[in-house]
Parts: sequence; structure tokens; C-alpha cells
Amino acid sequence: MGRFRFRVVKTDGKARYSIMETKSGTVELPNFMPVCTTGTPRSLTTMDLHEMGAQIIVANTYHLHLRPGEDVVEKAGGLHRFINFKGSILTDSGGFQVFSLARLRKITEDGIEFRSHIDGSPVFLSPEKVIEIQSKLNSDIMMILDYPTRYPSTYEENLLSVKLTTRWAERSMEHYEKIKPGGVMFAIVQGGFYRDLREKSLRELVEMDFPGYAIGGLALGEPRHERDWVVEEFTPKLPWDKPRYVMGLGKPEEILHYVEQGVDLFDCVIATRNARRGAVFTRRGIMRIKNARFREDFSPLDPGCDCKVCRNYSRAYIRHLFSVNETTAGILASYHSVYFFIKLMKDIREAIKGGYFREFKEEFLRNYSTEGTVS
Repeated sequence: MGRFRFRVVKTDGKARYSIMETKSGTVELPNFMPVCTTGTPRSLTTMDLHEMGAQIIVANTYHLHLRPGEDVVEKAGGLHRFINFKGSILTDSGGFQVFSLARLRKITEDGIEFRSHIDGSPVFLSPEKVIEIQSKLNSDIMMILDYPTRYPSTYEENLLSVKLTTRWAERSMEHYEKIKPGGVMFAIVQGGFYRDLREKSLRELVEMDFPGYAIGGLALGEPRHERDWVVEEFTPKLPWDKPRYVMGLGKPEEILHYVEQGVDLFDCVIATRNARRGAVFTRRGIMRIKNARFREDFSPLDPGCDCKVCRNYSRAYIRHLFSVNETTAGILASYHSVYFFIKLMKDIREAIKGGYFREFKEEFLRNYSTEGTVS
């Protein structure tokens, strides 16, 4: 496949500090990918991400296919140039839309037929089409087309999901060899919450020897304990010498737990989504900055944070911006929250390299409230 190298440098228990080299640069793992669905993080710019030290982002094949279209992006010189991001870019396959646009789609052996959520026009994604779109986007890492199921779902539904995901993986491999794009492909393990189906999916995909693997079908409505056992049981069964990506998960407490299981890569929309609604991530937990008690609080969002928002603005000011519905409120809150995740991952990597990850995790969780209250 395309230019790609991965090596585990240091371990601390099951936690791994690794180096992943794509055609666009070096990514240190574990890492968190800011979500840039349509080519930008919500409320921010790619220049902001560079400033924060983001090494890799995730964009969405389905949305970019609809607007502006992969041909436009290709003419611009690829997605990196189009959005001005010099790091690595992973593009999701559009498989999540199988779940989120269930009322607008039809699934067959050939692929997925959608009705566009924009204007209702027909859209067809086959495994081959998805690779072609991502090739034109010039992604560094391309996710193959998969079929995630809703929660809860039957054994029969998940058996079909595994069969189609495996077959589509085979077709993706075949088409990749024909067109030889610059990026590499990662496969996605499905199977819902049925142990034997997860085993089947993992075994069949690992036999195909993809450069990296993701555990998919999570964060789709299931309780925390359900996804925990899937990640705990199946992460160690993924190849040691390949990156391991858990899709759609990214709460701080989850990241710490899953890094401890050997997960390397995360993505989640909560950093900017929560921030735009006034819920800001800090080392003490989630701060509801709209609360009246911050009206005369002139301290930074997080006294321990060195981002430019915390260096220059107070809780009182940001609360004021939210109270008058100023767009800047969401921008400042989003900047800080994304920075929080990038800094958290950097600290995790340092802890693994230093051999004190468990101590770091325990101290972080002692201070971090998951109840959404920050004193």
C-alpha cells in the first residue's frame, strides 16, 4: 500500500507509545483526532489546529462527496491543500451514515443507497466508490466501507453486518490494487455485542493484513459497560504491530481506560459540540460556563491550562459572551476544549514513555468530575 510505517516504541502495561508515519508526516500515538467532518472543526479553523499542535484529523467521505465533491477537492490539490492542513488526514468511509441516516438508506450486497440529507437526491456508495472518493481527497488513511448496526440489534442483523463488512473489505483490497492511491486503508471490526461475531469479523479482517484496524459499531447508543467489554476483550486481539483505532469514542475517562487496554487512536465530536453549548472540558471536569456563579469569576476557564484562551480571557467574560448569544463564545470555548484533548494526549504519551501511566491515570481521575460540576 501507500507510504506508511508504524512501530511501537515504549509500553507501560498494555498502554503503547508508538510512532505512525504517513505520507504527510509523523503522528505520535496515542492520539486524539479533532473531527473536521466537512473539512473544518466546528467553530474553529485548521490554523487553530496547527497552533494547538494537532498531528492528525478526521474528515468524512460522505459529506465531502456531497459538498463540495471530491472532484473539486482533487482540482484544489487534495484535501490537505483545500483545507490548509499540513498534518495527516484520516477519512471515514461514510459507514456511520448507515446508522445515522437509517430512514434514508437501503443496504445491498453491492453497497449502500442513500437519499441525500441535503436535498433527497440519490447517492450510492459501494466499496469501490468509497476508495475512489478518498483517493481523490488524497487521504493519508482511508477507512473501508463498513456496516455498523444500531443498538440494540438482533444476531441476524449483526451477522449480515459482519458478512457485508468482510466482503466489502475484500472488494476494497481488490480495487485498491487497481487504482493504487497514495494513502493506506484501515479495516473496521464489526459484530455488535455478540462475542462470536466480533471474533469472526476480527479473524477474517486480520487475515487480509490491512495496515491498521478499527473497532467500530460503538458509541451508537449502548451503555458504557457494553462498549467497555468489547474494547477490553478485542483490542489485545488486534495485531500488535498495527495501529488500533476505536471509532467515535473520546470522553477523557474513556480515553484513559482504553489507552490502558492498548488503543492508539480516538475521535469524538464532544470537544466542540459540548463547548458550543457552554460545557467546557477542564482538568476538574466539565464546566457549565453559562451558570450564574461564574458572573464575577475572573479566573481562566482552567487555571492549569496554557492555551491562549486561558491566558487571555476570564470565565466571567466567556459567560457574558454566551449570555448575549455572541458567536465568539462558542469559538473560545471550542478552542480551549480541543486544546484540552490535544494536551491530554500529549501528557498520556509522556506518562507512557516515563513508565508512570497508571499513576497519571489515577491522579487525573481523582481530580476529574464526570458529573458536570466544576467548583
